[in-house]
Amino acid sequence: MAYKHDYDKALTRLVTILTKLYNGEELSVKELAEEFNVSTRTIQRDFNDRLISFPIYQENRLWKMQEGFKIEKISSIEDQVVLDIMEKLVDGVGSKFSSKAKTLLSKIKNDELNPIYAKLNMEDISDKLISIQELERAVNSNFIVKCNYKLKENETYPIKIKPLKIANYEGYWYLIALDINDKDRLKKYYLKNIFNIKTTQSQFEVDSKLEELLNNSISIWFQQNTEPFEVKINVSNVISKYIQRKTIAPTQVIESIYEDGSVDIIVKVTHEMEIIPIIKYWLPYMKVLEPKWINTKICDDLKIYLK
Repeated sequence: MAYKHDYDKALTRLVTILTKLYNGEELSVKELAEEFNVSTRTIQRDFNDRLISFPIYQENRLWKMQEGFKIEKISSIEDQVVLDIMEKLVDGVGSKFSSKAKTLLSKIKNDELNPIYAKLNMEDISDKLISIQELERAVNSNFIVKCNYKLKENETYPIKIKPLKIANYEGYWYLIALDINDKDRLKKYYLKNIFNIKTTQSQFEVDSKLEELLNNSISIWFQQNTEPFEVKINVSNVISKYIQRKTIAPTQVIESIYEDGSVDIIVKVTHEMEIIPIIKYWLPYMKVLEPKWINTKICDDLKIYLK
């Protein structure tokens, strides 16, 4: 319980400091230490480590927000709609994260009424915000990270990784990274099972092919060092309009459009499980035309289910 209390205090302190900075205040380390009843060393660490990814700087012993980042009320209708959508999107990320985000958003919104509703089914990561910030700093600066990972309930082991992306697939949060102790093998770590994060000062380079792989991935099933292959899918006219409105994959292209409104689409995947769950979700209005073995696998699964 003491750990959670300390975490809550740290999170509240960081959010308060950022709010002050975004409001244009110039902050003294000594005064903040007195305000939060912590050491000046703790406050200095907040600025130098935990808040390093934010546009802040120190001048004449005072911490400030860089020009152009001060929070101001907005008047643009387009900006207002974007903020309304953002406000609703954070509802699904966890109660604590949502409340903090809404507090910040309220400072730049002109009204309290939001007519937009959005439903995201995401797991709550409110208890990992400080860890996420540390990982975000490592990802942005290409720093190697040492940490502990809990594989099972009572099985934790140390890992040394090159963090690439913090990603969300189907509502679950992951850290995509290269395992240095396993010949830089690409691995997906469940974010909530990462502990004791220590960012080193050793940097690494990111292969452009890895960036492309991550950007084109559909689900957590994507694979490294696997040549992407094409999957051709017939989409019934019953759902074709939805598939054209919101693509099922970044690589999706429409190959054929038929008179009845159905379409043939092609997507690229690195693993069959990137596409099979999507096909099953849309059954019976989707069918894999090529490669045949994927369609056979789906049919075999259905036979097992029907038994």
